[in-house]
Amino acid sequence: MLFIGLLKVKSGTELERATRRMQWSIPEGITVKAEYLLHTPDPECIFVFEAESFEAMMGITSAWDDVYDIRIYPAIPVQDCLDFVKQAME
Repeated sequence: MLFIGLLKVKSGTELERATRRMQWSIPEGITVKAEYLLHTPDPECIFVFEAESFEAMMGITSAWDDVYDIRIYPAIPVQDCLDFVKQAME
């Protein structure tokens, strides 16, 4: 399943966070689709990924929850939603 992570700055400098990101490895069970840094603290980072399990997602949150408030949401393609509505109407 696809997820969107929104990371809001909690502590540290931009340089500290960037240095730490260069040293951090994506947890096993996570497939990154996109990752963006924005010039705003809320969110500073948008992380689009697929996760094989809840435990894999915990590898992201536990590694970064001291410097970011992390919100993760399931992302459903619009076409999937439209197909569901169409089937429900039949």
